[in-house]
Amino acid sequence: MLRPFFYPVKSTFLQVTTLEFDKMRGTFAILAALVPSPILALVGIDWSVTNVPSTGLTDITFPITIAEADHISGYYFAQQFNFVGTPDVGYTGLQPRPNKRGKPVIHAVFSSFIAGTSTKDPNCSPGADGGPGVSCSFEWNGIYGRTYNMEVKTTGGRTWVGTAVDTVTGARIHVGSFTLPKGTNGIKSKQGGFIEWYPWNASKPPNHCARLPYCKVIFGNPRTTHTGSVGKQSLAYEYGDCVGKVAFSTARVARGVRANVGFRGQTGH
Repeated sequence: MLRPFFYPVKSTFLQVTTLEFDKMRGTFAILAALVPSPILALVGIDWSVTNVPSTGLTDITFPITIAEADHISGYYFAQQFNFVGTPDVGYTGLQPRPNKRGKPVIHAVFSSFIAGTSTKDPNCSPGADGGPGVSCSFEWNGIYGRTYNMEVKTTGGRTWVGTAVDTVTGARIHVGSFTLPKGTNGIKSKQGGFIEWYPWNASKPPNHCARLPYCKVIFGNPRTTHTGSVGKQSLAYEYGDCVGKVAFSTARVARGVRANVGFRGQTGH
């Protein structure tokens, strides 16, 4: 894995003492002392970009397609990224939401878990899942099955903007913006993403793995405008307490990787 000591799942960091990752077989095993709670997410996926300068990238784009998912709250499809000068992370991603007035809704997220991050953006608020940082979000009548390019880009200096770009209409949907503390720089060359069913972070029903709703998501290869840089996704892999129990599958598709997990007709409760 790319994060050998702390694996971030939302804002909770899990201390890992022994980590084994067999990419040839697509398995992910952790023999760990977990602090302070069990592993929360379901599926991980690693990304990397070649030819990244020592100061980091000034932009990166993560294509995400919610190919199939019930229009209910619970899933988070995200990509993480590190900045040069700090070990902590940022996230961007998409979450399904219940329909409003008969129309589908998609919720976009752009977050920093870095202490000292500030914002004046009306889409953002201080703090990230009870810890330091900034959380930004925006909802709109998004289209399931459509690819949204989750763009993370600096406006210069330490201010970063998160945007969801509709790949069909070209519409640019502002998610949020924040300013990182002094000592931070551009985005590093590799990190990872995840699929999470976040209602289970607080409590899990009996036989919870069998209650996981179905989803199919495509994580596109990351892109950047930096000359000569090429992005790549790994195949997805399972981890946590539902490994082998949630009908997980993954495969390479055009310009990315598909991941399926869960069961049709389930609600997670």
